[in-house]
Amino acid sequence: MSLLKLFARSPRTLTVLAVALLFGLPGCSAEEQAKNDPAVALPAQKPDLNGLWQAVGTAHWNLEGGHAAKGPATIVLGAFGAIPAGHSYVEGGVIPYTQEAQVQREAYRGEWNRWDPAVKCFIPGIPRQTYMPLPFHIVQSDTKIFMAYEWGSNSRIVHLDRPGTTAELPSWLGYSLGHWEGDTLVVEVTDQVSDTWFDATGSWHSDQLKVTERYTPMGENHIEYEATIEDPQVFTRPWTIRLPLYRRVESNARLLEFKCVPFAEDAMYGHLRKGADSTQPTLKNLY
Repeated sequence: MSLLKLFARSPRTLTVLAVALLFGLPGCSAEEQAKNDPAVALPAQKPDLNGLWQAVGTAHWNLEGGHAAKGPATIVLGAFGAIPAGHSYVEGGVIPYTQEAQVQREAYRGEWNRWDPAVKCFIPGIPRQTYMPLPFHIVQSDTKIFMAYEWGSNSRIVHLDRPGTTAELPSWLGYSLGHWEGDTLVVEVTDQVSDTWFDATGSWHSDQLKVTERYTPMGENHIEYEATIEDPQVFTRPWTIRLPLYRRVESNARLLEFKCVPFAEDAMYGHLRKGADSTQPTLKNLY
């Protein structure tokens, strides 16, 4: 079986293989090497971010917060399909769009269920992938940090050993370069495609987006997550979001599968079925 097929079958397999790639195959550990050879220096002690983490809240719906609202799924699911109320995760409370960009955002917001990339099972991008309503797994080494996400079975690598490098091509999760500032892991994410949103309110960006993430341990089971957003084509100034990440501490906590493509097919292509109603509900005037 090819590695690609193996990855597709199980996120757990992907995580195990990532551990092997990041930490190397079985052999003499760094500690053992240091004992045998005094010239071998041990890596500086850094916070242990390994484990299963999850954001809890409504950031994936609306970073700026707001009242509860109807969604397109309320037609079928009733109250279960509603968008919950939430507080703002944005410093200052409001995303600073330019006047022109705000006009485009309102157009997207009015038909959110048609345009939101996550509805279509497109990769949410950074930072949104972090606070989607499913956990993600961090696997940490001295030179790489691997993050495997349950939502969409997506993953990315943060390079700690490639300062100053750039991506050859843009991608949905961009190019992540990391370094430590004390106990804080700082990750600069560039070269993301322009097709991702920050939440479900039409919060778009251009291909000039730069995201600077900061992961700061707040104890054994909590991380303060901060992301500073820069995009001079769309925003009047840089802006920052901040929210906690919680360690999943259940004895059986592990990454499961959520391959969302089959769940997106009706929303994307259902209107093409013979006899289907071509009209779809919109969200105009609901925010």
